[in-house]
Parts: sequence; C-alpha cells; structure tokens
Amino acid sequence: MGEKFPMIELMGLARKFNGVTAVEDLTFSVGRGEIFGLLGPNGAGKTTTVRMLCCLISPTSGKALVGGHEIGRDSMRIREITGLLPENPGLYPELSAYKNLDFYASLYGVPEGRRRENIRRMLEMVGLWNKRDEPVGTFSKGMQQKIAIVRAMIHEPQVLFLDEPTASLSPDAAKVVREFILELKRERRTIFLCTHNLYEAERLCDRVAILNTRLLAIGSPAELGRRFGRARTEVLLERLNKRIADAVKRLRTVRSVEVDGSRLLVETDDPDTANPSIVEAIVRAGGRIKYVTRPPNVLEEVYLKLVGKDEER
Repeated sequence: MGEKFPMIELMGLARKFNGVTAVEDLTFSVGRGEIFGLLGPNGAGKTTTVRMLCCLISPTSGKALVGGHEIGRDSMRIREITGLLPENPGLYPELSAYKNLDFYASLYGVPEGRRRENIRRMLEMVGLWNKRDEPVGTFSKGMQQKIAIVRAMIHEPQVLFLDEPTASLSPDAAKVVREFILELKRERRTIFLCTHNLYEAERLCDRVAILNTRLLAIGSPAELGRRFGRARTEVLLERLNKRIADAVKRLRTVRSVEVDGSRLLVETDDPDTANPSIVEAIVRAGGRIKYVTRPPNVLEEVYLKLVGKDEER
C-alpha cells in the first residue's frame, strides 16, 4: 500500500445536501505512490468525495487528511500539494497550450523559470511540445485531456485527483491518457482516480473502492475477485471434447465447468492451487492447451454483484 504513512486518510467522512445523504461514513486510506480507484454508479458520491478531499466543499461530519493536513483546517496547504482534473477540463480555448499552462502555474505561484521548465518537460512527456503555440480550441478531445492533466500537475503536486479522465474519448485517445497515468505513477505520485470504466480500473489501479453513497468493498481487483467473484480459470484448447471436459469435472478441486466452443471455464476455490491439476488432467485426456488465464472482466462481475445487491436493499 505504498510507504508506511498513507497519503490520504478518510475517517467517517460524510456529506449531506439539503438533508439528502451524498456520502456516508467513508473510512479508508490511500498509500503514497498508489493508483487508487473510486468506482460507483452515477450519484454514488464519487465526485462529492473528491471535492471534499480537494477542499472545494466541506464535509457534514467526519474528517480527512491529505498529506498529513486536515481538510477544512489546512485547506490552502492541501490545495498546494494536490492537483485536480475535473470532469470538464475547463481550458481557455482561445489561448495556446503554453499560455493555458503558464497561467495556471502562475496562479500556484510557480516561479517563472520553473514554469518554463515544467511546461516543456510535461508537454514533451505527452508528445505535445510541438503544439505548444496552437490554441487548445483546435485540439482533439484526447489532446485537450492531456493538456488538462498536465495543467493539474504543473505545480508538481504530491496527489493527483482525476475525475473520469477518459470519458468521451476515442479508444486511441483513452489509451494515450492511460499510458500517461502509468508514467505519472513511475514518478511516485499518488493518483486518486474516479471512473466508470471498469476495464480501466482493473488495469491501472493498485486498489479500488466500490462506492454507492457508502463504502461497499475495498481491495485490489484480484482480492475483490477472490472475495466476491467466482474463482475461475479459462483454458483454451486446440480441440475440446466430452472426454476432456469430464476429466476436469472429476477433479476434487473443481466446483463447476462451463464449455464454450474450445474454451473451458473452470470454477475452483483457489485457482493457484487447482490449476496444475487441471492442466495435468487435460493433457492426460489428450488435450492440447493454447493458453491458461484468468477470465477478463473479473472486476465488472464483482462491481455488478455488489452494487446490485446494495440497490436491492
């Protein structure tokens, strides 16, 4: 979970709007250098949580620390050490990329020499240095989103809050933004990511929290899969016949087997323990294996299960 002391701590954090609960009793922490995902349906309280942590709104009850500073008490210091990418990038379309970034850096009090250095380094990092003098209003959505992320980190914050960073982007643009986020992680920045994109969360995040006004679950995608999902192994074979499927079904460690063309989906209590015997049984039955893997979209299965159960309450 990163270094010994967490970068973000929430302790019973809650917020109501006109008596309606938006966020209820959130208690968890985020480690330094961690990519942490906050997942939940529309209206679950994700953006409200980020706005509280960024000191844009106050909690109704509870408290939180960011970098050891308490929200509401040390708000100015927290704003200095955090960067925020809101859902709407909010760039000045008539200004060039360079002038947009220079303006925001000056608001944070970054000295002129450091501003020039940071702008060049970060625009080169996202491949847009050669576009620095062009108005951002002429940029594609993906390019604008990269400028918005650079703007959020132009003052070199310790914590970066990203609210739906790939929403409405093309697959190619979203891929570029995800790669940039991973680059930021290599710089040991703590990244707090709100997203609806479960594919994105599963591939980017060290841990995720599933939220629906209150906290439903927290852990790495793999941990949540083991706790709430079905522990399954996917085996693709050159050819699949009844003899091979029956050989796998007879194993004591196997709970169920699904056949899908040349694929076997095998449910067990513990795939790490069961997989060697599954492979051995297939080979003994004459099967030729192309690959053995965990089925994709495990986090999606867990998310739908937890949010669905919560909304039935």
